[in-house]
Amino acid sequence: MEAPLSDAAWEAMYAPYDQPTYQAVLDQLAPDDVILDIGAGDLRLSRQMAMIARKVYAVEINAQVLDQACASRDPLPANLTPIHADARRLDFPSDITTGVLMMRHCTCFGLYAVKLQKAGADRLITNARWHMDVEVVNLVSQRISFTETGMGWYACSCGATGFKEGSAEHWSFEMDKITNEIFSCPQCRCVE
Repeated sequence: MEAPLSDAAWEAMYAPYDQPTYQAVLDQLAPDDVILDIGAGDLRLSRQMAMIARKVYAVEINAQVLDQACASRDPLPANLTPIHADARRLDFPSDITTGVLMMRHCTCFGLYAVKLQKAGADRLITNARWHMDVEVVNLVSQRISFTETGMGWYACSCGATGFKEGSAEHWSFEMDKITNEIFSCPQCRCVE
């Protein structure tokens, strides 16, 4: 049996990301955005987002990581508010427009998406669904039921992703370029 990972080893495996990944997030921001950065870690991305956005709330559950980030020699930007809290239980600020969730290992995508919508956010910039590239999820777009969608790629509001099978003669190259935004998938953990 393998020994459990230390906190330092776990942090090194999952965070922080490299600058090209952060840049993919930064490229999606606008000066009027009010951002909720879920799992902000060492505030590296939060600080960069604060240089673009109107305001950034940086939520981090690990007090030690957040304390170290706030104790940095560089003062925090005036529009960056660090919050030590568990985002699953936190009442999200009501002025947010955009959520940022950079956690490939996240298992609470559906919960965060619902909480962001209720707080007024209309999009979520994340890598939590596909566990790879950064995507922008429209939180207010109309979704269809898994049973109503045809063959092809899907991304569920619960965070699950996959490919709905069908007859080979119905498949086309165009299907690989489209992701259906759905709800109620077979592995659904929706909070709706």
